[in-house]
Amino acid sequence: MSFGFRQAICNEVYEKRPLAEVCRSIREIGYTGIEIAPFTLSESPRDLTPAVRREYRDLIHSEGLTFVGLHWLMVSPKGLHVTTPDQALRQRSWDHIRDLVDLCADLGEQGIMVFGSPQQRSTQGISVAEATRNYIDGLAAVAPHAESRGVTILVEALPRNQSDVINTLAEAAAIVHEIGSPAVRTMFDTHNAADETGAHADVVERYFDVIRHVHVNEMDGRHPGTADYDFKSIFTKLKKLDYRHWISLEAFDFTPGAEKIATESLRHLEKEIASLA
Repeated sequence: MSFGFRQAICNEVYEKRPLAEVCRSIREIGYTGIEIAPFTLSESPRDLTPAVRREYRDLIHSEGLTFVGLHWLMVSPKGLHVTTPDQALRQRSWDHIRDLVDLCADLGEQGIMVFGSPQQRSTQGISVAEATRNYIDGLAAVAPHAESRGVTILVEALPRNQSDVINTLAEAAAIVHEIGSPAVRTMFDTHNAADETGAHADVVERYFDVIRHVHVNEMDGRHPGTADYDFKSIFTKLKKLDYRHWISLEAFDFTPGAEKIATESLRHLEKEIASLA
């Protein structure tokens, strides 16, 4: 390769298969990092004892992998919502995020938490401005705990067909700057950049100072190489900017099977990276 990007994969593509089997498979394919959806480990992070957390952490390390972080933060427990006008429910939801900060820190050092969760942040009978303010206030309250545990929470911009709260990197970056904590940053997801008005590579450059993570997938949710997304332009820009964090595969169509998705994606991305000037 002409530039040493670190490649990870999100574990949910393997669905219900045991974590040991997942780790072994992705390491054999060539990934060096794993990103975990917490609902694949338990219904609630509170269900995972310290001993179980150490077991998972040791397992990841024993397979030669680095724990990258968490994503799909609010799939379970059901019913949580971080911007709802229901103050009690909102508090329980942010308590869940605080619990995930602890899980993230227990599974590995310097982990990230990708905060997408469209269903759990979209407006519920209030304005977008009010929902966004509830999101900012909740995140600002959790940020000191995340900083103390060495965890970075990433505000993920989502297209309007998924959520009406935080749709562009400009909006995500504004939240990062308002909160002003090193534990709050944003990330770039190729699939979720549908509402960006400029070239994606230019958007990455504009907000590079607050981008801490990159998700790769095709715009239709399939894995890289199955459509025509211009990954090379993104990698060219990231190389120019000396990006040193993770490139992480998150596919949404699991139909081809985990090994096929993981292998074809990595080979396609490696080919694109190897061709960089």
